[in-house]
Amino acid sequence: MTGRAQLMWDDAVTGYNFGSSHPMDPVRLSLTRELVRAYGLDSKVDVISARSAGDSTLRLVHHSDYIDAVRRCSADPRSADGSYGIGTVDDPAFAGMHEASALIAGQSVGAAEAVWRGETNHAVNFAGGLHHAMPGSASGFCVYNDASLAIARLLELGAERVAYVDVDVHHGDGVQAAFWDDPRVLTISLHEHPRTLFPQTGWPEETGEGAGEGCAVNLPLPAGTGDEGWLRAFHSVVPELLADFRPQALVTQHGADTHFEDPLAHLAVSLDAQRAVQASCHDLAHDYVDQGRWVALGGGGYSVVDVVPRSWTHLVSIAAHTPIDPASAVPEEWRNEVFARTRESAPRRMTDGRTPNWRSWDEGYDPADRLDQAILATRKASFPLRGLLA
Repeated sequence: MTGRAQLMWDDAVTGYNFGSSHPMDPVRLSLTRELVRAYGLDSKVDVISARSAGDSTLRLVHHSDYIDAVRRCSADPRSADGSYGIGTVDDPAFAGMHEASALIAGQSVGAAEAVWRGETNHAVNFAGGLHHAMPGSASGFCVYNDASLAIARLLELGAERVAYVDVDVHHGDGVQAAFWDDPRVLTISLHEHPRTLFPQTGWPEETGEGAGEGCAVNLPLPAGTGDEGWLRAFHSVVPELLADFRPQALVTQHGADTHFEDPLAHLAVSLDAQRAVQASCHDLAHDYVDQGRWVALGGGGYSVVDVVPRSWTHLVSIAAHTPIDPASAVPEEWRNEVFARTRESAPRRMTDGRTPNWRSWDEGYDPADRLDQAILATRKASFPLRGLLA
C-alpha cells in the first residue's frame, strides 16, 4: 500500500533567481506554494524536502566539466563569460546558482525514487521541469536538467521503460537529447512550432536514432492553437503511445506557458485546458503505468500571478486525488498575499471560465486544417517506427 501523494518542496528552491529583470521570477514558486497551502492541500499530501543532487547524481546526465563550470560561476558570477551557456541573457550567472539548481534537481530525483520504491504513486515538483539544460551547457533558463536526472535515476534503479510527456509551450529538447538513442525512454513533446519559438527544434522528423529510433515523438503546433486544438493534439498522440509502450514510470512536464496570457509564446490555451491535460496525465498513469507511478513537474510559465500558481495548484490537487473545483473562489488570504508581494490583483477563481471540448482523431481529420496537418505529420513520422498505424 503506497502512501499519500508527495509534494517535493524546500523554501530554498526560490534561490533559483536570475535577477529582477528576468522573466523567470521565483515569486511564481512561492506564490504557488502559498496557494497550495491556502487550499489546505498540505493535509492531503506529504510535503517532502529531498536532499540536493550530488555530483555523482548530476553526472548521470551532465558532463563533469560543465558541473565544475556551474560551480565556479556560482561562487563568482562575474567570471561567467558565456561559455557553457552561462552568462548569457537567458542564463545569467548568479551567486548560489549551483546550490539552487542542484536542490531543484534533488527534488525531482527524490520524487522519482519515491515512486519507484513504492512510497507513493504520485510525486510533484513544480519547481522542476527545467527541460532545456543540455549535458554540457545551460540553455533556456535551465541549468541542470532535473527531468532528465529523474528519468536517469529511474533507469539506474532498474526501470526498463520510462515515458516522458512534455506539454510546455517550448520543445523539451534537453530531455530528448539526453535519451536520443536510448530505447528505454520514450519522449513525447507537444509544443509551439519551431518556426516561431525557441529552441527551434522539435520537428516531427526528430524521432531518435540507433536503438532509440522511434523513441522521440514531436508534435509542433501552429501558433495561435487554442483549447480545442491543443486537447485534440494531445489525445491524438499521447494515449495511444503510452498504451503501446506500457511504461513502468511516467514523468510529465507541465509548463504553464501555453496559456493565452503568457508573454513569451503564442499559443492560446486556457487554465481549464491545462487542468484537463493534467487530469488526463493522471488517468493515463493509472491506466497504463505500473502501479500508477507518476512524477509531475512544473516548467515554464511567465504570467507569474494570474496563471502559474493556479495551474500548478490544480496539478498538486489532482495528484493528491482531491481535485479543486474550477469554479471555487480563490482564498482571500492568498489574494492578499499576492498584493502584498507584487502589488498586483490576484484572480478570484480557479478557472478562466472555459469548458474545453475536443474532437477525437478517430472521428476523422481535415487534410486542409493546419492543426490536423501537424498531427498527421507526427503520426506518420513516429507511429510506424513503433509498429502503430499512422
